[in-house]
Amino acid sequence: MSLKSAERAPLRGLLLLGALAAAVFLAALLIGSSGIGVSRALAALVGSGDPTTRSVLIAVRLPRVLAAFGVGSLLALCGVLLQALFRNSLADPYVLGVSGGAAVGALLAMIAGAAAIVVQSAAVAGALGAVGMVYLLARGGGTPRLLLTGVVLASACGALVSVLLALADSSRVRGMVFWLAGDLEWAVSPSLSAGAAALAVTVAILVARPLNVLAAGELRARTAGLALEAWRTLLFIACATLTAIAVVSAGTVGFVGLITPHAVRLAFRSSDHRIVAPAAALAGGMVLAAADLVARTIASPRQLPVGAIMALVGAPLFVVLLRGRGR
Repeated sequence: MSLKSAERAPLRGLLLLGALAAAVFLAALLIGSSGIGVSRALAALVGSGDPTTRSVLIAVRLPRVLAAFGVGSLLALCGVLLQALFRNSLADPYVLGVSGGAAVGALLAMIAGAAAIVVQSAAVAGALGAVGMVYLLARGGGTPRLLLTGVVLASACGALVSVLLALADSSRVRGMVFWLAGDLEWAVSPSLSAGAAALAVTVAILVARPLNVLAAGELRARTAGLALEAWRTLLFIACATLTAIAVVSAGTVGFVGLITPHAVRLAFRSSDHRIVAPAAALAGGMVLAAADLVARTIASPRQLPVGAIMALVGAPLFVVLLRGRGR
């Protein structure tokens, strides 16, 4: 392969991935559990269908699909950044205890019978509290101490969640379980996650070179003159913020930030963050939107938690990716 062809291959891969993401976006918009056929939905989308169908597409499905793409992109990008920060391919967005803190805050609000906006505010407060605690406890200990502190705090939050579920009124347990399993019905403001994802991808591309140096190891980073502690702190805060936005929008959805970076690196045969960051964001949004489409339709008219679908698909897929990486 010539040098020019090698340089064009990532661009072709990104264009193909973008086309696949657009196809998934359209499918998720046109297919649902409301009994509206694809041809009828397509006619309404282009302006020649009935107003009721168009209202379902624009007011119900479109915000959910945008939220799925936004949350999936955020989680995938956080996975890329954390794996560069920890130099550990098993790092994912929930390793810092952010989701655990958000879950504790949200469940406390649900037990109190609070409105959705209060539940989301409590989740933000819990996430920020967990981030602050991890940062204070792990300060000065480097990335290994940061990682271990996050794992311990996540475990403690998991125990608190179990206690809260046991104490909660039976009428509220179902909603709490759905939130914990990941449910895009909580995504009442998709512009937040979608806008944050677009901004985060842009910034990640701009700082791709420092990320590449950081992922190469501490010695390489110091040799290159990288301000290691400053970058660690910056990435920690950025990942915690983006994960908090994702958790508040859709609850706790696992595996997106874990498997997507692996899949992108294998597909593009590259660890260059100029390629991996945008590709992972596209792939993460596409994967979560596809999982939400399955969650909405596989047991129609009932809807399953999207987090459960991701876990069922993500666990075997991760094993396959690990085997492919080993070969």
